[in-house]
Amino acid sequence: MATNKNSNRYSSDPKKSFFRGKTFMLLLGVVFGAGVMILAYNTSVYFSSDESCMMCHVHPHVENSWKLSKHVNNGSGVKVHCVDCHLPPKNDTWNHYTAKAKLGLKDVWSFMTKDSADFDWNAKSELEHAVKYIPNESCKECHQNLFPEGITNDGITAHLYYDENEKKLDLQCISCHLDAGHYNPNYNHSKMAGVPGMASGAGVIDTSLYFKEPAAVTAFADFKEQIPGTPVSFNMVAVPGGTFKMGSTPKEPFHKPDEAPVREVTVSPFFMAELEVTWDQYWAFYGSTMSEGRTPPETVYANNSNPDVDAISGPTPPFGFPDQGWGGGDRPAITMTHYAAETFCQWLSKKTGKKYRLPTEAEWEYAARGGTETPYFFSGSPKDFSDQGFWRKFFDAKTDSISSFVIYGKNSKNKTQEPDLVKANPFGLKNMLGNVMEYCADKYDPEAYSKGGNAVTNPLVTEGTEWVVRGGNYTSDAADVRSAARDYTKHDAWLKTDPQQPKSIWWYSDIRGIGFRVVCEPDASIK
Repeated sequence: MATNKNSNRYSSDPKKSFFRGKTFMLLLGVVFGAGVMILAYNTSVYFSSDESCMMCHVHPHVENSWKLSKHVNNGSGVKVHCVDCHLPPKNDTWNHYTAKAKLGLKDVWSFMTKDSADFDWNAKSELEHAVKYIPNESCKECHQNLFPEGITNDGITAHLYYDENEKKLDLQCISCHLDAGHYNPNYNHSKMAGVPGMASGAGVIDTSLYFKEPAAVTAFADFKEQIPGTPVSFNMVAVPGGTFKMGSTPKEPFHKPDEAPVREVTVSPFFMAELEVTWDQYWAFYGSTMSEGRTPPETVYANNSNPDVDAISGPTPPFGFPDQGWGGGDRPAITMTHYAAETFCQWLSKKTGKKYRLPTEAEWEYAARGGTETPYFFSGSPKDFSDQGFWRKFFDAKTDSISSFVIYGKNSKNKTQEPDLVKANPFGLKNMLGNVMEYCADKYDPEAYSKGGNAVTNPLVTEGTEWVVRGGNYTSDAADVRSAARDYTKHDAWLKTDPQQPKSIWWYSDIRGIGFRVVCEPDASIK
């Protein structure tokens, strides 16, 4: 009798049938899935602890500044953990865990491939970096009441502005509360009182050391200006007049359309400050002219534009310290508006009896080039120095020669630096490129170079809505610190988080890499 060779495929044994059936497979899948979920959950819990975060973020700054912050050291016993601020709220399940996975993988990769000792944690704590990792929703998860008991009038004004404009202007809580999670002794988000370095208790000021007369200039040569009534002096460099090629050709790496066409420009001789206006200089101006009240802008403009008025209305106090806690002295003064820079020049002119002003764009580029026609006043190609381009994913940019002359994104540590860190250009001027962008006297016109002919003398653009700024700053890529590179103010964006109505005409709230330097017109009698 023939047997069916397929008869053994199916057993009459119920146990064997069950284990080979769909029900068992389904149950097995459920158990396995539950196990994976439990494992994932426990892994998530484990790697959500403060201790696990600090396995990768091992620098003492991270832990110590957190323990000193209001989120831990608050007297109430409430302790805010790393994940509470750096991830979306847990009730937003998808965004919370996807963000956690992305950040976790990034941190693990960095921990395995990089030496944490090389990380600049201080730079990473600056606002430009912090805003990327502090979701607004996480702040509001705890701080649902924007008007708690004890809030100041300034706080009410600021939070009303935030409440009305959060979505429209993409306002960030961290922009005003940078030290909430990591304590910074130099951070102060309140209206500044007095003049830094001149507060009560700072010691007796010996006014006998103050300059009584400005510098006497009898020849077209370098001189040291002295501001009467202050201990402040600064170097002015005699820049000879001449003709140069302004702008860049399309062949120059990272050339932009507003840098063309190249034209011959002649500038008259002028004096230019060796350095950008420093905090020592600016605080002298502020201390002499500051207005404690909120003088209407139209009144200030009318007063300061009248040459017959002796008194100059100076800046109202800013919120917090505009030096960002980076230090004063010879560091460039920052965050002031173009109007404030012009008012400084007006004040300096009255103090010294000379004609100080902002440089024209042509004067600025002529001085920055220092007699050269290359992308920088030093040797090297922007392609070698820039982080832009496909190959930068595999090969690092060169930094050796450019770092000797420029404070930019690769060597700034995300803040302005002292001028002594760089060498001067051929004219003897420092930080013409990098450190801070510098205001010019010209309005911005993207087609300015195509107007007025191929050869012009002392050009000045007076029509437009924004002002020219030059030189790039401490956050810039090497491509944007070329001698020909142009930029302009973004007035509304730079005042985005200013809650005051009307907004300040003196201080910008949302730009830190802006400053200026002065030029002085030689007296007609000077040869």
